[in-house]
Amino acid sequence: MTVLFLFIGSTAFSQYPYQLAVLKYNGGGDYYANPTSVPNLAKFCNENLNMNISPNVPYVDVGSPDLFLYPFVHMTGHGNVVFSSQEAENLRTYLLGGGFLHIDDNYGMDQFIRVEIKKLFPNNELVELPYNHPIFNQKYQFNGLPKIHEHDDKRAQAFAIIENGKVILLYTYETDLGDGWEDQAVHNNSQEKRRQALQMGANIVMYAFTE
Repeated sequence: MTVLFLFIGSTAFSQYPYQLAVLKYNGGGDYYANPTSVPNLAKFCNENLNMNISPNVPYVDVGSPDLFLYPFVHMTGHGNVVFSSQEAENLRTYLLGGGFLHIDDNYGMDQFIRVEIKKLFPNNELVELPYNHPIFNQKYQFNGLPKIHEHDDKRAQAFAIIENGKVILLYTYETDLGDGWEDQAVHNNSQEKRRQALQMGANIVMYAFTE
């Protein structure tokens, strides 16, 4: 089953064939961080990849059936994350059915999200993607993740859950892509850093929709 078959027929896409969403989760972490990030990414993809993604980006509960309306869901935050067993089952079903989850650690999420990813896929290991992986070689060419923000002087890493040869869950660590997608005034990132972040984000969206 592909993303197109999974999400076709939704009334949410009467004007736009695609709509992205941000994952709303429990545990106390700020799932609502970076409110301008995904709308800006959608705009960038429309302008540079000739996509037709809705500019409206809703929050969707991890345990909601509405999750299945969105082919690409972004998750971010700085703190704790907790999935109930029902939420984990819903999210796992979404991912195995053709959905794509991008988790971007906004600094402070790592110790919590790794536990919840293991809850989602107890028999799968997070694997680090090599520099020659297709996700780094879509429209834009990268030798691994760009480093947008410095936190602990660690290298940026891309980890993934892979099923049938395809990334279905991407976890970006020590990069802060979402901060780079935000309006320039929010974090005062340089235009070059914002360009790198948006181009890498566009690669991720392109991979999710086409691979």
